[in-house]
Amino acid sequence: MLRVFWSNVRLLKIRNFKKRVKKNFKAGAIQFDVKNGLNETNLNTALGSLETLASENVSLAVLPEMFSCSFDNENLKEHAEITNKIVERLSFFARENQMAIVGTLPEKEKDLIYNTMVFIDVDGKLKGRYRKLHLFRLTGEHLYYTGGNKIVMVDSSFGRIGLMICYDLRFPELARSLFLKKAQIVVVSAQWPESRKDHWKTLVKARAIENQMFMICSNRTGTDDQLQFPGMSMIVDPMGIVLADAGSDDGSIFAEIEIKLVENARTEIPCSTDRRHDIYG
Repeated sequence: MLRVFWSNVRLLKIRNFKKRVKKNFKAGAIQFDVKNGLNETNLNTALGSLETLASENVSLAVLPEMFSCSFDNENLKEHAEITNKIVERLSFFARENQMAIVGTLPEKEKDLIYNTMVFIDVDGKLKGRYRKLHLFRLTGEHLYYTGGNKIVMVDSSFGRIGLMICYDLRFPELARSLFLKKAQIVVVSAQWPESRKDHWKTLVKARAIENQMFMICSNRTGTDDQLQFPGMSMIVDPMGIVLADAGSDDGSIFAEIEIKLVENARTEIPCSTDRRHDIYG
């Protein structure tokens, strides 16, 4: 009897979650020139863009990678000390505007620093925390940050959302793992350089097509330590159609997300059914 009871409880929770999920909503991505080490300046820029998206009734917004302080690596411990305060301000905005907010900041645990993505849902609660798995050696990230060790999926107000950060895009195994966990949307925060902008666009579309899910991706603009950043934040649907592309200017984009398009794509081309998990897992 006890097993039956708990089984019914789980079924009830699943049904209630499905009822809460928004089937259609607007999602946005924000891009700006993230100023190295200037937390308050960057936060004010982010909040200004969030205000703009809120005026368009956007329900989910993605900020660039390390949007609070950029890669001011020599001062990460000091920046990490105020990360909780920044998250609190974003949580207040999220609750007041019924908008979920995603972005990455430095997180300190003991003597370690992580590049951590936070997912704040529309109620202002922190629903997910993802520590970047793949550190970009070409810019020395491995010298300052510790890589995470968990794949993170969030059961949000908009369905099942997977979390990824910048360089993660180059690792199809991560996106496929999120697909196998039934992700409907993947959000990406990035500082992807101008010199590889074609890779950015190709990989974002590829991850959407091969996993039949929405990609909502934010990339920064401007320059930092002689690196140029192209913006090109994108929202792509499960068939690889670009719904919005921000181009190179500071600002934001948004698009209508129809969650049913995920199921439609996976029914039309049943990749999940036809996978040879007996051969390659």
